[in-house]
Amino acid sequence: MAGRDDEPKLLGTFASPFVMRAKLALSFKGLSFEDVEEDLANKSELLLESNPAQKKVPVLIHNGKPVCDSQVIVQYIDEAFSGNGTSLLPADPYERAVARFWAAYVDDKLLASWLQAARGKTEEEKAEGLKQTLVAVETMEAAFKACSNGKPFFGGDRVGYLDVTLGGLVVWVHAGAALYGMRLFDDAKSPLLAAWVERFGALDAAKAVLPAVDRVVELAKMRQAQAAAPATAGGN
Repeated sequence: MAGRDDEPKLLGTFASPFVMRAKLALSFKGLSFEDVEEDLANKSELLLESNPAQKKVPVLIHNGKPVCDSQVIVQYIDEAFSGNGTSLLPADPYERAVARFWAAYVDDKLLASWLQAARGKTEEEKAEGLKQTLVAVETMEAAFKACSNGKPFFGGDRVGYLDVTLGGLVVWVHAGAALYGMRLFDDAKSPLLAAWVERFGALDAAKAVLPAVDRVVELAKMRQAQAAAPATAGGN
């Protein structure tokens, strides 16, 4: 169903943690939006025209204008709809800078190393990815302790920018455990983050937009089978 002209439109794929991040921001701000599922094997003209530089999802279209990159989208949503819900970014400039720093760390260090651990081409690459992931998790555990000040979320008593940023990984934390037997956050090494994952995932605004873990696991298994097919097909 087509939305109103001023209603945000989000181009994405249901399993992308970056798209989930944008959806979470919209949900926590209490905004309705048109959810447009893209086929990345056959990208739409709208996606290519909206993000010609990267040709990637997510893309938020608001008032006919595209906004690209998940973290930029979250910040745009918070600023463009400042009258909706509570602010995701802190009001204090220093606290806002700290939140942005750790959000960048999530993508550049935590997520990058976790993907290498899962998808590395060699066992050595996977082992190095796992090593760096453990370092990043330890660092994020300390960051949560510092940012939350003993409260439930990175944003304190309520969900903030960093919660939404990391929240895009919540479904994949559960899916990763099912797929690889590797839980990103566990009670032994990162108890604060392990508790945060459960707490965040139980929020109504998160449940409203996050896909079922089983659906993500099924998609990942299908992609694994497709990736393995060329290597096993054919013969001498």
